[in-house]
Amino acid sequence: MLARYASDPDRSRGRRHPEPPAPTRTAYQRDRDRIVHSTAFRRLVYKTQVFLNHEGDLFRTRLTHSLEVAQLGRSIARSLGLNEDLVEAIALAHDLGHTPFGHAGQDALDDCMRPWGGFEHNLQSLRVVDALEERYPAFDGLNLSFETREGILKHCSRANAQRLEANEPGGVGRRFLDRTQPGLEAQLCNLADEIAYNAHDIDDGVRSGLLAVEQLDEVPLFARFRDEAVREHASVQGRRLLYEAIRRMLSAQVYDVIDATRAAIAAAGIDDVDAARRAGPLVRFSASMQAESAALKRFLFANLYRHPQVVETTGHAKQVVRELFMAYAEAPGEMGGGFDRRPERPRAIADYIAGMTDRFAAREHERLTGRRLWP
Repeated sequence: MLARYASDPDRSRGRRHPEPPAPTRTAYQRDRDRIVHSTAFRRLVYKTQVFLNHEGDLFRTRLTHSLEVAQLGRSIARSLGLNEDLVEAIALAHDLGHTPFGHAGQDALDDCMRPWGGFEHNLQSLRVVDALEERYPAFDGLNLSFETREGILKHCSRANAQRLEANEPGGVGRRFLDRTQPGLEAQLCNLADEIAYNAHDIDDGVRSGLLAVEQLDEVPLFARFRDEAVREHASVQGRRLLYEAIRRMLSAQVYDVIDATRAAIAAAGIDDVDAARRAGPLVRFSASMQAESAALKRFLFANLYRHPQVVETTGHAKQVVRELFMAYAEAPGEMGGGFDRRPERPRAIADYIAGMTDRFAAREHERLTGRRLWP
């Protein structure tokens, strides 16, 4: 049963290209299925988060991250009476436009594209589902529902929102100009994304050896649940202890979001989707959990994302992306898939590079430059 403020697929704002409804699936179920079968979704298995593809088989990838976001999002959505299918569709698609090599690749591509409007991975995810996927004879992209597309576009600069509004008046860019909110399912995916990467970056950081479990004493949110696990299971240690602490931390965050969001919705008197959009952000942590989550993010930034080994690796990643961009600008015929024939050459190069997996980008860089930056 959906709450009154949940997104109802029967009341969707529809698709850019009208299609008859599916006989056995709702609009959002259909969106989810199209995303899962897309080429961009399959590529996520070889696009990385913090650790690059060659550094180990057990580190998170964009694909496993997206699955974890979807799982957390569905769990919270069910308790809040939100639309689980829409949450899942947004979660599975939110990173489709991410570059190879994580945020390092994104930053390098943004620098390369600065004279032509820059590069935003959220906007690129929308571009993937609106234009770059080539699967249907009648239209480009996946022709997803408005609500799914709105959720995919998590952030957007005002300049890009104005461009979107010019091409699609009243569309997914409008809320960034009106300063209104997306639907509650999109808000939920934003927070589930944060919860997921904070937790799995602890796991991956310890697995890599760049973080020591003892360092996590600095993080009250983690230390509290590790101590709780030790009190209940005196003999537990090593990876079992790490996993148990992370599991308890995740559960506490999920329950906190459910309780805090219910209270916010009730306090704002929200009784339909439009009222939720007009209100401020409603899907939230409590104040105390927000403070603990922020402390965890600061710890990860200082001790993992800025670790010398990670910085060295991301430096190489940025070099690969910059040199690929320059190589294709000088010799566009080196791009495959007809990208060399597309108009707006710089944007076509950005589309081509953004669609690469880590390992393909590394191979292309070696082919074009004769240099190998990683083993």
